[in-house]
Amino acid sequence: MRIAVTGSIATDHLMTFPGRFADQLVADQLHTVSLSFLVDQLDVRRGGVAANICFGMGQLGTEPILVGAAGNDFDEYRAWLDRHGVDTSSVHISELLHTARFVCTTDADHNQIGSFYTGAMSEARLIELHTVAERVGGLDLVVIGADDPEAMIRHTEECRTRGIPFGADFSQQIARMDGDAIRTLLEDAAYLFSNEYEKGLIESKTGWSDAEILAKVGTRVTTLGANGVRIERVGEPAIEVGCAEERTKADPTGVGDAFRAGFLSGLAWGVGLERAAQVGCMLATLVIETVGTQEYELHRSNFMDRFTKAYGHEAAGEIRAHLA
Repeated sequence: MRIAVTGSIATDHLMTFPGRFADQLVADQLHTVSLSFLVDQLDVRRGGVAANICFGMGQLGTEPILVGAAGNDFDEYRAWLDRHGVDTSSVHISELLHTARFVCTTDADHNQIGSFYTGAMSEARLIELHTVAERVGGLDLVVIGADDPEAMIRHTEECRTRGIPFGADFSQQIARMDGDAIRTLLEDAAYLFSNEYEKGLIESKTGWSDAEILAKVGTRVTTLGANGVRIERVGEPAIEVGCAEERTKADPTGVGDAFRAGFLSGLAWGVGLERAAQVGCMLATLVIETVGTQEYELHRSNFMDRFTKAYGHEAAGEIRAHLA
């Protein structure tokens, strides 16, 4: 199964604030907020939702195709992704702009404040999925992640026109989208990904109820933070999968991307939705234990031991051959 993932490619600048954001906010002065936080730590990491998802899929051996735009400073990042099983040949390189950057501060309660510089990402709208499909011999699924908004709409419309199944995954871009854009991006999606808060925001902005949205997509996948994930389809009982036990909680950045990487790898392997979600939750647990979105190491034996402990021998038996 050939899966392409479109979306941002970025460098993450991750900082840690030892206090609580909530303690610095004055309720009746929020309209004039002017704050700076003295941070204890800075980590510069590779990131971007599409690159993060593809890295995780590459770690699981499913050979994802990365589709996005980067600057001429991408060479080292490209080499890293190539080395970890990602097809980067469809990345568009801007002649003028730098690769996008995400700057994020996390407090002691794991709340986050971030800013995103789009840079070369604005040129993602120039990418034709038809060219990508021709190069790799066809696409079975395109996941349309957070990216330049025009690129997201263009890729969605091209998938519809060419009959390519697609997954809608707005994540960070949902805050700037209006109801019309969200309706355009989700209707007829084979998969709709969101977290629980984004789920409510999608319903609020579109004016569509939960049931109406479910009727317009094939499968709705909602991550629930520490409670795992819920998967819904019309006429089918919901599937709920819990998280694997974490050893520590180092940094939540990239956990959602890791879940998607594991889930999509499960789809590529042809296992059922429940097993795919379990793989996603296990991979997400590895990421929350690590600072940075692509700094974790996937050792097969350790992965399988922890997966078996979390989900049982039958589940482990179904995925073991794919990880070998």
